[in-house]
Amino acid sequence: MGVEGTLEYLSALLSRAKKRKKKKQIQTVALKVRMDCEGCERKVKNVLSGVKGAKSVDVDRKQQKVTVTGYVEPKKVLKAAQSTKKKVEMWPYVPYTLVAHPYVAQAYDKKAPPNMVRSIPNTVTINETTVDDRYTNMFSDENPNACSIM
Repeated sequence: MGVEGTLEYLSALLSRAKKRKKKKQIQTVALKVRMDCEGCERKVKNVLSGVKGAKSVDVDRKQQKVTVTGYVEPKKVLKAAQSTKKKVEMWPYVPYTLVAHPYVAQAYDKKAPPNMVRSIPNTVTINETTVDDRYTNMFSDENPNACSIM
């Protein structure tokens, strides 16, 4: 194998590396789907089983929850579920132990499964601002220019 053979080997190796696609990772997508009867359940399961890359579809009619596992993209699963003309959204609930303030009005939901609350961003809680900090310094004992009324 001469210099030319080595160059051909390396170029072929590099061209194969570029053509190789990344493997999709297996994902679990949970959806909240409004289902009333076994017919609704069967319709949703058949449609979601047809999504490219779906390995398993689990339907829990009592919790109104559908779980799709496989090499799928959440947006495609959501779009396929919406094609059934049912009310569909991504699964909004998390265990209440993961939420800082589970009884805030935005998190608490009567329809949530047991020990679950709605997933909310942390911006719901009240944070101290620079204005509040300025007022606390105004009456501080450590500040020599503080108000002497206190």
